[in-house]
Amino acid sequence: MARLYHVPLSPFCRKVRLVLAEKKIEVELIEERYWEADPDFLRRNPAGKVPILKINGRTMPDSMAICEYLEEKYPSPALMPQSIEGRYEVRRLVAWFDDKFHQEVTSKLLYERVNKKLMNQGYPDSRNVKEGARAIKYHLDYMAWLLDHRRWLAGDAMSIADFAAASHLSALDYNSDVDWTRSDTVKDWYAKIKSRPAFRSILADQVPGFPPAKHYNDLDF
Repeated sequence: MARLYHVPLSPFCRKVRLVLAEKKIEVELIEERYWEADPDFLRRNPAGKVPILKINGRTMPDSMAICEYLEEKYPSPALMPQSIEGRYEVRRLVAWFDDKFHQEVTSKLLYERVNKKLMNQGYPDSRNVKEGARAIKYHLDYMAWLLDHRRWLAGDAMSIADFAAASHLSALDYNSDVDWTRSDTVKDWYAKIKSRPAFRSILADQVPGFPPAKHYNDLDF
């Protein structure tokens, strides 16, 4: 069986978990406190980051590299378009969420409010929290614009780009940091993706020291 070393609220880990679940690949989840820099963990990935996937005799770090490996090794169901242009657009949007969205929103909301507490790094920086709360509005508006022109974020079919976006939003929503009233289009997209069987284990995640998430069924979806 495959093993995934992960942190429950890490959007990068969640993206890999969604791809594994969508492709019905059985995996054992092993929670990793990467910030403790355990020597065994660093041997698995000297970069000291999660996720790390052990599968087919290989140990693989880096979330997008893992996702593309899984797509090529297990091509059904397809999570990347057939066209070169379509695959470019998926990669562009994954980079948008894992880089720009992460830096401007996730790192300033989730990391300040949750990660700092888990790592015993003090209290949230209110300036960062305010910046993240302001920046997420721009990103939700951009998603709404994309979805006004497409069925899914990168085109007519669900892709890894949707999983990347949903991974960040679902992690943020654990702490109620997403204003779902801002866009009915984004809200409907998220309702579709969160209703998939692949999302079930993510909805069940709990973080020690934090109350269970209200989750999405408690909202007026």
